Amino acid sequence: MSRPPFPKRILASLPTHENIYTIPNILTFSRFVASPVIGYLILHEQHIAALALFVYAGATDLVDGWIARRWNLQTVVGTVIDPMADKTLMTVLTVSLAVKGAMPLLILGRDVSLSLAAIYYRYISLPPPKTLARYWDFSLPSAEVHPTQISKINTALQLGLIGWTMGTMAVGGDLGWWGPEGALKAMCYIYTKDAVKILTSRRAK
Repeated sequence: MSRPPFPKRILASLPTHENIYTIPNILTFSRFVASPVIGYLILHEQHIAALALFVYAGATDLVDGWIARRWNLQTVVGTVIDPMADKTLMTVLTVSLAVKGAMPLLILGRDVSLSLAAIYYRYISLPPPKTLARYWDFSLPSAEVHPTQISKINTALQLGLIGWTMGTMAVGGDLGWWGPEGALKAMCYIYTKDAVKILTSRRAK
């Protein structure tokens, strides 16, 4: 579940540097760590363990945004790494499942393009000097991400398909169902220019 966008009054008061070591961000980062572990478990046919860790990753996706709202722990970096963690999880799992012959790689096309776009937006929005150290210093807010409603639905559908596939593999069921997924993906290939907002130089130096 994506983090909520910041109200304008909160954006106006953002500091030049922000504290990124919050519980929601730590939960989000744990999804990054969990992703390759789940992929490893899938490749080694430890399907029950992989499914259990996937459920954990999904739970963090649900609660990190709620915690951020409930205790006012929103950060600009949180709006960026939350969808990045989702895309990383889906990419690693899709590749792993494709290696096992359980899922086509075709569904990764949109996610790869979005990941490349995120790298580009981070670069062009970062105030000078544009150094490698500053690029990876996520305490320097430069651009925030506003996922669209259709994007949230798309992410939920992808995670649902991956969860269904992993669950089916865990119980040794049939994996021969792909038609509805293709139709749903085609409906969700929508881009909006408002998905990424570059912060003003006054607040992101």
